[in-house]
This record gives sequence, C-alpha cells and structure tokens, in this order.
Amino acid sequence: MLLLFFLRETIEKLFFVEKKVVEKAQIFYFSESNTLLQVKVLHSKCYLSKVKVIIMQNGSFQNSLTCLCMCKYHFNVHPGTEVTVIDLYDSWASLEPMWKQVQGFKKAFDSIVQKAPDGVHLVCFSQGGLICRALLSMAPDHNVHTFVSLSSPLAGQYGDTEYLRKVFPDCTKKLVFHFCYNRVGQKVSICNYWNDPHHRPRYLQGNSFLAMLNGDRPHNDMKGTWRENFLRIKKLVLIGGPDDGVITPWQSSHFGFYDSDENIVEMRNQETYKNDTFGLKMLDTRGDMSVCVHSGVKHIQWHSNYTVFSTCIEKWLT
Repeated sequence: MLLLFFLRETIEKLFFVEKKVVEKAQIFYFSESNTLLQVKVLHSKCYLSKVKVIIMQNGSFQNSLTCLCMCKYHFNVHPGTEVTVIDLYDSWASLEPMWKQVQGFKKAFDSIVQKAPDGVHLVCFSQGGLICRALLSMAPDHNVHTFVSLSSPLAGQYGDTEYLRKVFPDCTKKLVFHFCYNRVGQKVSICNYWNDPHHRPRYLQGNSFLAMLNGDRPHNDMKGTWRENFLRIKKLVLIGGPDDGVITPWQSSHFGFYDSDENIVEMRNQETYKNDTFGLKMLDTRGDMSVCVHSGVKHIQWHSNYTVFSTCIEKWLT
C-alpha cells in the first residue's frame, strides 16, 4: 500500500494536476512477478476520447518510471489516453537474451491489444525498440497503428560507450566479438545486436537475434510471415541524433550502419533496404515512414525532451 500511495503522489505531482481532477492513477500487475505498470490519469471529459491506446517500452538498465515524462506530455495534449508502460526486465535484468524478453513482452502486449479493438501505438526506447521491432514481426494480426522507435540500435551497435563498460568493464569494442558471437555470449542482450563491421562472417554465423530479425541471414520465417506481419503497421517513426552518445553509430537509429571501414552507409543504401528484406523499402514507398533527426539530445534525454515529443512524436499518436 505504501508503494501504491507513493507512486500515486509521484504521478500526481509529475502531471501537475490537482488531486480533485484525478479520477484514477493506479498500478496494475500483469503477473506474479509484477510485470505490468499501467498509469491512467483520467480527467472528467476523457471518456469521449478516441485516441488509441499507447504502449511504451523502456530501454536497457532502466525501469518503467523513466517513461512518465512522456506520459505527462501526451496526457496534456490528449487527456484521457490510456498509456501502458510494460515493466519487464528492468535494470540488470535487461541483459537477459533478447528473444526471451520479446516473448515476455508479447504476453503483456497480447493482453492489452485484446482490449483495444481500435488499435494501439507502440513507443519504444533504446533496446526496447528492438524488442518492439521483433514483436511486430512475430505477431500475426496485430493492430499496431504507429511504431515509434526512439533512439534504438535498429541496425546494431558497435561503440565504446558507458553501457558497454557496464557489461564489459575491461573490454573495448574491438574485442567484444570474441565473447558475443558464440552460444554463451548470445545469452546476453547486448551481444544479440552487437554488429562488428570488421567481423561480418562471425556476426552472420554467431548472432541469433539481429541477423535474423533484419534478414542479414536468410531464413524461412522472413520469407513467410515476418515481413508480412511487420508491414501491418501504418506508420514507422524513426528518431535519433548525432549527440546521443550511446547508440553507435547514431545512424543505427535510422537503420544506417558502418561498412567495413567504419564509413556510414545510410538506410537507403543498405542491402536490407534495397532488397526490401523485411519491408522497410515498402513502408518508405507507401509514404509511411517518418525519419526525425535531433541534435543536442543525450541518450537518456529522449523520452523526457519536450521538443522531441512535440516535433517527432505527438502528431502520430492520435
């Protein structure tokens, strides 16, 4: 009860609303392991709201409370929106294998979308963007309208960053492939999307997540249902910027990446785009892709930066 009271008080202060106008601010638990955090701030006139349900997923080494600023921004624009932050694999648990996290997220996701016949929006940050990206490929008949990928390593990660040092404190980017591209390494989430441009054959052979998800390594699921499932979304919003400091290269947030000389190959020059392996080119051709670049935003600031929300996200979440 103390936790619920504290969270209610925190949420009320964060959203700058008086207690008398808060109809409900509750924490719901999805399972025995407390995996679903649902925050609803309903104003008196919200019951006529037609805004779709919004599902948010946080990034690595974080918890669901980091998304509350963005919840506040959206509630101010669209009072009455139901926003659900899926509280799975927080903090160090975010190092669990990516496919395991995708399966856990999918269980929570399915329970939400069943109650949202008008569809949902996905807003997913950092590593969470890859989890959502995988979910969309594996979920037939999903009703996701807009997928917002907020500074996510969609084409992989290769950089000496603070996050890398947390996992491999005595290791530089040039050495990580020795650990990552084998069965043991693939049990660590960051290894699941570690994309060393100098060891492409090892990546293709030893990576069990990103190489499959982006179709770098051909497989029957991509040719069958994965591409079709991903293309069910109505809008793909890709957000990132040069001052991120974590996603490396930062263009990975827009499906760009290094070549073997660490020169940037932009999204539309990537083989996966040109071959339309998982539907990226089709979304672009349909006019259903929005690419947003913002300078001056650090990695941990994306979900709390109002300018990012108002210029890159707000118009797509209706």
